Amino acid sequence: MKKFSIVALSIAVLTLSITGCDSAPAPTETSVASGASSLSEIPAPTAFPAGCEAPGGGKLQVGLVTPNLQALFFNQINTGAETIATKAGVDLQIVSANDDPLQQANAVDNMVAKKVQAIVVAAIDTEGIKPSLQAAAKAGVKVVAVDGIVADPSVLAQVGTSNEESGAQMGDFLVDLAGNTGEVGVVSALNSTIQLERQKGFENAIKAKGMTVGTVVDGKNVQETAQTSAENLLTGNPDLKYVYATGEPALIGLVSGVKNQGAQAKTNVVGWDLSDAAVSGLKEGFVKGVVQQNTFQFGYDAMTAAVDLACGKTVEKDIPVPTQIVTPENVGDFMYYLKK
Repeated sequence: MKKFSIVALSIAVLTLSITGCDSAPAPTETSVASGASSLSEIPAPTAFPAGCEAPGGGKLQVGLVTPNLQALFFNQINTGAETIATKAGVDLQIVSANDDPLQQANAVDNMVAKKVQAIVVAAIDTEGIKPSLQAAAKAGVKVVAVDGIVADPSVLAQVGTSNEESGAQMGDFLVDLAGNTGEVGVVSALNSTIQLERQKGFENAIKAKGMTVGTVVDGKNVQETAQTSAENLLTGNPDLKYVYATGEPALIGLVSGVKNQGAQAKTNVVGWDLSDAAVSGLKEGFVKGVVQQNTFQFGYDAMTAAVDLACGKTVEKDIPVPTQIVTPENVGDFMYYLKK
């Protein structure tokens, strides 16, 4: 599968992971066929699929299997998908795997057993999910992947962004900020395929311009763990001026760690995905930039592709979605990303 290109990323103005859980509760399923969330200031979709009846009559049945229902990132994808499903008259079932890749694979299998016509999956483990997606495709279910890139013929459409490219863009942003010099610490999630791509792109970009990568700590894509790891990083490197966080839990944990240690005046933070904590850091000024994926558009495009495929239409194999860099100067333009 070809890599996504970044359609639009303007620095001046303007996808999941395996967690370190030993056990997790059973997947949580929610029906959202009754209606979408209020969008308020959230940009609305520019087009809707025509929709069709399911084989034998009745509503199309589509499943969306998400890693969790805690992160704003995934809730916003859900909101986008709900909006399209409601307009198209589709019965959408959302299942949370509670950050457990095995439960996510089982959730896909259960959707196939329920005879849904299409499945959208935001893969936790982009390799481990393949057998379940292959079984779904064999059963005639149309498969769409969103965020995490699943390179497999069973996936008929892939919606997302190039995490490595966007990581490199953030690297270039920080290099410009730092004047091509300095060491950067990293709060990552070493068991996440997607966040490792973001880390790789970022590190390659800063090293190419003369900056160095210092200590890398593992937040395991869990906010509390990320905070502890970030505080250990700051304590062990008291002169560290720059830190990069590869995902929403990592950035929230890092912001909390910086504040707990009173290090706002000496620490410059960059990372991924807006949250209340990230916005607070941007407004205070020590968070310098946040890569923000257009999560609502992820949901719009993934659900549109699923409906079109279920109705026998062809869709683009790769559906790239733009990313943006949010800064202290433009954060007011992106406050709708704090909505679910």
